[in-house]
Amino acid sequence: MEQNKNPLSPHLQIYKLHISSLLSISHRIVGVINFFAISFICFWILSLLLGEDNYELTKLFMSSPIGKFLIIFLCWTFSFHILNEIRHLIWDVGYGFDLKVAKISGIIVLIGSFVLTIFFYLMGKNFI
Repeated sequence: MEQNKNPLSPHLQIYKLHISSLLSISHRIVGVINFFAISFICFWILSLLLGEDNYELTKLFMSSPIGKFLIIFLCWTFSFHILNEIRHLIWDVGYGFDLKVAKISGIIVLIGSFVLTIFFYLMGKNFI
């Protein structure tokens, strides 16, 4: 019996990831990150009930460079997740399934998430 040397499924060296698949994977990862972020934010707010000392510790952490990076990163994850959800809602209505439109909407989501993050950062710094 002759063996076929072709792979049964595309290997990573052959298969090219499309922007829709990359955004889908990123959307799921960001969703998990946002779940833990919302839990952290709730505990941070609940620390107000335990007294001012506990709140000051978290406030001190958030004013550090790591805390500031975390805030900017979470701002990006929330904006990316929201924009990608809007994209999925448009797909649910039945629009945007064309390959060209899906690629363009994916690029818009990616660029828009960074633009929203910069916008929220500038709003937080009272520049806008």
